[in-house]
Amino acid sequence: MSEENRKNNEHGANAPEQDVNQLRKVRREKLANLQSEGKDPFEIVKFDQTHHSMEIKNNYAELENKEVTIAGRMMSKRVMGKASFCNIQDLEGNIQVYVARDDIGADNYPGFKKMDIGDIVGIKGHVFTTKTGEISVHASQVTLLSKSLQILPEKFHGLTNSDLRYRQRYVDLIMNEDAKRTMVLRSRIISTIRRYLDERGFLEVETPMLVSNAGGAAARPFETHYNALDEDMKLRISLELYLKRLIVGGLERVYEIGRVFRNEGLDTKHNPEFTLMELYQAYTDYNGMMDLTEDMYRHVAETVLGKTVVEYDGKEIDLGKPFERITMTDAIKKYSGVDFNEIRDDESAKKAADEKNIEYEAHHKRGDIMNLFFEEFCEHEMIQPTFVMDHPIEISPLTKKHPDDPSIVQRFELFINGAEMANAYSELNDPIDQRERFKAQDALADLGDEEANHTDEDFLNALEIGMPPTGGIGYGIDRLVMLLTGNTTIREVIAFPTLKSIDK
Repeated sequence: MSEENRKNNEHGANAPEQDVNQLRKVRREKLANLQSEGKDPFEIVKFDQTHHSMEIKNNYAELENKEVTIAGRMMSKRVMGKASFCNIQDLEGNIQVYVARDDIGADNYPGFKKMDIGDIVGIKGHVFTTKTGEISVHASQVTLLSKSLQILPEKFHGLTNSDLRYRQRYVDLIMNEDAKRTMVLRSRIISTIRRYLDERGFLEVETPMLVSNAGGAAARPFETHYNALDEDMKLRISLELYLKRLIVGGLERVYEIGRVFRNEGLDTKHNPEFTLMELYQAYTDYNGMMDLTEDMYRHVAETVLGKTVVEYDGKEIDLGKPFERITMTDAIKKYSGVDFNEIRDDESAKKAADEKNIEYEAHHKRGDIMNLFFEEFCEHEMIQPTFVMDHPIEISPLTKKHPDDPSIVQRFELFINGAEMANAYSELNDPIDQRERFKAQDALADLGDEEANHTDEDFLNALEIGMPPTGGIGYGIDRLVMLLTGNTTIREVIAFPTLKSIDK
């Protein structure tokens, strides 16, 4: 074994900095030598890969003694004179490769011996089983496809610094099988959602990210300036208002999966740019959205994981059972003992908040305080999937009033393990009522509320054209991926999460 390979296997990037620098220097010298010999790996533009590692292992009976061509990153190497073993990692997993001087040629074997951990190689050979029973590839040809000039972390410890893992996700994916699994499952979850909705007549659409009026949610937007028009613009915080315009236009069932941007803090459940899916369906209401959501969650879990009971944060979450449905008023009464059916004005609500040590602001009304009660006493109790229905009108400016009580609206939020997973309405389609709701939001903005909505005249014009009764819902895709992959922080499910600049 060469001195560099020995140090790679023993230390990797965990070696002292002086050793790492020396190893990098050696790798660059190897590359320079290859280039001087006319063997520059970076000039290779194509390699015909026929199989992946797990495909070979899962179909060994069919592939035994058959020729295959694999490609991937060399993760280990044992040189034993005239014969060697190495391990190749690809998208699906890893597989052992047996490399003998007599099989790849005496002229080529020294080049293989000089290859480093982290190099990307192509292997042609036949499938066989070693004496110890390990399915492997017996190489007849080894091709260096890309030279790694950096030193991978030592395999046993991997990348142990979380911040470094997120900054160098490309290394994390190489060294951390769980990270790769999460990214693969994320893709499958989203593609499964798309198929589910496409099969039910929904059209996938795209709406603007740069907007003059960032509405549809209670959030502070990011602001920018469009030089060509000399206009201030905002990054969207929601997909809602443009999707509703398409419902007005007659598309009836639409959805969008896309990035939205909210100028807020970072924690285990929040990233300032995240993936939101919103869908809107004409001629249904929030009950229809509940039925669709419950069925879709169950379908995605069954399709991607093969089961509906998932382990999350030390708990078993059962997506197979009917989701609980409870009103916000009943939830508050259940978990705090306070009945807002008996509290009908702002002053009584503030008095109840004082008694329970709930902090509120002077402009808060009864509905705002109801929501504060729910956040304090109820959210963390919602472990199994629960639809919390009938929210106060003060916190729901785009939602139809409940026919039995005009102080609440036809809205629900889905909670799982104490986290909000979805937010849905029977959409407000009365342009006169909507204008009054916008006025109330404008008043809050004038009082300094940076998360308040603002009047959107074009959207009001669309409602005046006429929008049918419609159900709509927004899903936090990142939180759904967290649930189905067992990750308790959002940074694990976003390939490149937002991080503070390293020089700050």
